[in-house]
Amino acid sequence: MTSPINCHFNSKQVLGSGLKARSSKSKVDLLTVVILGLALTGCGEKEQGSMPPSGMVMPVGVVTVQSTSVPISAEAVAQTEGAKEVEIRPRVGGILLKRNYSEGAPVKEGQSMFLIDPVPFQIALQQARASLAAQQARVEQTAREEKRLQVLLATQSISQREYDNATTDKATAQANLLQAQASVREAELNLSYTNVTSPLSGISGRFQFSEGALVSANTSMLTTVIQTSPIWVRFSFSDSEIALLGGRLSETTVKSVTLTLPDGTQYAEKGKLNFSASQIDPKLGTQQLRASFENKDHRLLPGQFVRARISTGVRNGVFLVPQTAVLTGDQGKFVFVAEKNKEGKAVAAVHPIKEGGWQGNNWIVLSGLNEGDQVIADNLIKVRPGAPVNPHPFGAEAPAANAAPAK
Repeated sequence: MTSPINCHFNSKQVLGSGLKARSSKSKVDLLTVVILGLALTGCGEKEQGSMPPSGMVMPVGVVTVQSTSVPISAEAVAQTEGAKEVEIRPRVGGILLKRNYSEGAPVKEGQSMFLIDPVPFQIALQQARASLAAQQARVEQTAREEKRLQVLLATQSISQREYDNATTDKATAQANLLQAQASVREAELNLSYTNVTSPLSGISGRFQFSEGALVSANTSMLTTVIQTSPIWVRFSFSDSEIALLGGRLSETTVKSVTLTLPDGTQYAEKGKLNFSASQIDPKLGTQQLRASFENKDHRLLPGQFVRARISTGVRNGVFLVPQTAVLTGDQGKFVFVAEKNKEGKAVAAVHPIKEGGWQGNNWIVLSGLNEGDQVIADNLIKVRPGAPVNPHPFGAEAPAANAAPAK
C-alpha cells in the first residue's frame, strides 16, 4: 500500500531551489520549482478543508413527552360478508316462464322473483281435489252402512262378523280421507312453489338461467339474495395481540369495534362483536372474531376488505412519541433523549423503551421514559450517544448552528 505524500515543505528550501534554478538558467530546475509550488498550495488547501469546524453542535427537533391515557386497542385486516346469504332454488321443477326482479336490485321479503309454469300443478291440484271428494263420499257411505247394520245386529238379524266388517270399512274410509286431504295440501303447496319468492330482504344477485329454461327442483340455483343491513365483518388476532389486549376476547371484554374503509376514512357506524371463537386456530394461531354493523345506506358491500379496530379498555400513564423517533437495535426499541451532562450541556442519551403499539402516527411507550423528557425526533441518522445537541421544538425551524470563532 502506498504511503501518503507529506505535503509539509520548507519555503526557504523551495525559494532557494528557485534562485538556484534561476541562477543556473536551467529550464529543468525551473519546471521543478513550479511543480513543487503548485503541490504546496493544493496540499495546504486540502489540509485546511478536511478539518471540521470547531464547536459545531447538531440541531435536533425534540418532543417533550407528557403522560396520558390511551385506549387499549388493536387493528386487523377484516372482510365484510352478508349477515344472511341465501341461494334461491326452486322447490318444484318445470319451465321457467318469467323473471320478476331486476338483477342487482334490492328485494323485499316475500317478493316474487320467478314464475315456473303452473299449469301441470294446477291439474295435479284438481285431481287431488277430485280424489278427496270421492273419498268423502266413501266415508259417508260406510258411515250409513255401519249405522244400518248396528240396528240389525241388535235384533240378531246379522252376525257380529258382518257388523265388524262394516266398522272396518268405515275406519278405512276415514283414513283414506285423511290421505286425500294431505294430497290436496301437497298439490296446493306445489302450485304455490311455482311462484318463487325471496325469503329475506336484501340485494339480489345475477340470474343464472334464462327465461324458458327447464329447472330442477331443489338443485337448480336461480340466483342469490344477500342481506347487507346489518352486515358482518370477520377478522382475527394472534395470541400475542390478544395478550396485549388483556386476554381472550369476547362480547363482554370488547368495548367497541370501529372500521377504517379502503380510502382511509372512518366508517360512521360503530359495530358490536357478535361472535368470538372459543379456541385458538391451531393452523393460524389466531382467534376468529365477527362483528355486526348497521349498513342502511349500503356503503359496505359483501367481500370488501377493511380494517377493524377493537378496544378493550383504557391504559393510563403512557407516553406518545412520533414514529420517526423510535429506533430498533440489538436489544430492542429505543429513543434518543436530549439530557444535560455534568457540564450542563445538552447531549443525546439512549433510553430503551417498551412499546405498546401504534396510535395514529405515534408509538405508545409503556416504559423507559419519564415526565418531561425531550425525545429527539429528527436528524437521528447523525445523532450519536453522548454527542452534543442543540434541541428545538419538533416541527419548528432549526436555529442556526453555533460555531466557535476560529483562532
